[in-house]
Amino acid sequence: MKNEAKLRNSWSISFGLKLSVIIVNYNVKHLLEQCLHSVLKAASDLDVEIWVVDNASTDDSKNYLSPKFPEVKFVWNEANVGFSKANNQVLSDTSGEYILFLNPDTVLPEDTFKKCISFFETHENCGALGVRMVDGSGRYLKESKRGFPSPWVSLCKMLQLHRLFPQSARFAKYYEGHLPEMQSNRVDVLSGAFMMLSRSALQKVKGFDERFFMYGEDIDLSYRIQQAGFYNCYFPEITIVHYKGKSTSAKSTFYINHFYGAMELFAQKHFGHSKAGLFFILAGIKVAKFLARIGGLIRK
Repeated sequence: MKNEAKLRNSWSISFGLKLSVIIVNYNVKHLLEQCLHSVLKAASDLDVEIWVVDNASTDDSKNYLSPKFPEVKFVWNEANVGFSKANNQVLSDTSGEYILFLNPDTVLPEDTFKKCISFFETHENCGALGVRMVDGSGRYLKESKRGFPSPWVSLCKMLQLHRLFPQSARFAKYYEGHLPEMQSNRVDVLSGAFMMLSRSALQKVKGFDERFFMYGEDIDLSYRIQQAGFYNCYFPEITIVHYKGKSTSAKSTFYINHFYGAMELFAQKHFGHSKAGLFFILAGIKVAKFLARIGGLIRK
C-alpha cells in the first residue's frame, strides 16, 4: 500500500529524460545480459535511463550482472513480488518522457527507441506503442497485437475459430487477424513484453494493477489506457526477438494457475456488471483451465 501511495503522488515530478526503460528479471541472467546490450545500443545518442528490478533470482544474477552494467540502475528484491508490483516499484523514480516496460528475454534493433519516440511525437493521443515480435526462430508472434478478451472473442479463441478463419474480423479478433502484420494500426491489446507508454497516459492510468501477479496485467493496462481516452498502436516498423517464457514452463501447474487466475481477475474486474455474462465467462475459463491441466498431465 505504501508503494501505491508513493506511485499516486509521483506524477507531479517533471521529466528530464527522453526515455525510461524498466525490466523485471527472474532467473534469466544470460538472456537479460543480451537484452541489456541491445538496449544500450538502442539508447545511443538519446537521454535514456535503464532500471532492472530483480525478483529474488536464484541464478546469481546480482553478482553476474552488476559488474557488467554499471550504467544500469539495479533493484534487488528479497522476494518475488510479481511482475506488476516490481514495475510499479520503480515507476515513481523514473523521469523519462516515455516509459518502456520490457521483458528480459528480448533483443532490440539499434533504431528501436528513435523510431518509437518519433512515432509518438507524430501521432497525437497515442498512449501506448507495441512492436512486431518474432521468436528465436524468426517466427511471427501473434500476441504482438490482440483484441480484448470479450465473451465472444474468448469463445472464438477457445473453439479455435481463429485458426479456421485467420483473417476474419469476427472470428479472429483475439489476434486481430484482420489487421495486416506489416501495417501500423490501432489495436486493443499490446504485449507486456514490449510496451512503451507516454508519461501523460501513465499519469492517468497510474501503472499496473498489482493484483495481477503475472499474466493479464498487459491486457488490463491496455484496457485502461483506452478508457482514459488514449489509443494503443501496433508498430511493425520495428521487429524485436522475444524468446518467450524462459523462466516458466507453459505447461507447469504454476503457469496454469497464474494464467487462468489472471483471466478470472480480468473478467471479474471488467465484466462484473453483467452477472449472467460473468457466469459464462468464468465457466469457460474454468473449462479451459481444466483442459490445460489434463493436457499437461498427458504430456508428462
